[in-house]
Amino acid sequence: MSAAAAEHPCDGPPESLLEAADSLTEQHPGYRVEIIGGVITVAPPPDGAHARALRKLTRPFEDAGLDEGESEVLQAIGLWLPAGPEDYAIPDLSLVDADFEEHLMQYNCYDPAVFRLVLEVTSSNYQQDLRNKVTAYAEAKIPVYVIVDRKHNRLHVLTDPVGGDYVNHRVHAPGEQIVLPESIGAEVKLDVSAMLKAGEPRKANS
Repeated sequence: MSAAAAEHPCDGPPESLLEAADSLTEQHPGYRVEIIGGVITVAPPPDGAHARALRKLTRPFEDAGLDEGESEVLQAIGLWLPAGPEDYAIPDLSLVDADFEEHLMQYNCYDPAVFRLVLEVTSSNYQQDLRNKVTAYAEAKIPVYVIVDRKHNRLHVLTDPVGGDYVNHRVHAPGEQIVLPESIGAEVKLDVSAMLKAGEPRKANS
């Protein structure tokens, strides 16, 4: 994910960050535009392995009954961030309260209070997921942040946000079986090896 500078017309007031984000979204269909820490970032469309990992990651939450009743599991919905006047993120996967649509904030983004968990699968923007978004999600008091770190072949589980960081940050290696905090609404087990393997690009047949 690369930072994109907004261009301002010379004969009028400068664009707001949200206006610049709108312009970039129109110029780059399919790209993900976010404002983190007052900086616009633009990420190209993810690869197929990223999409495969997300599909497989959704299943344990569905199997635990978290995609019905009191919660929903959704991809790429907007999360309004409290750290800046125009900050927002679009997590790859979110576990939200079922009434999240009643908590629309601005710019098609929702109140962070309805998010029980957010999950990111790293792409070329892995430093954003491992650094800037840790701070952003902690400041938004997102209870659980999961990172499928394809760059370093690890799975991170961050819990207990305080200020701009998480008190607990556990890093899990292939071969481990982990259980996410039951505070999300049910017991969800993740096979680290399976999740990381799903995110590996498949080599073309020669």
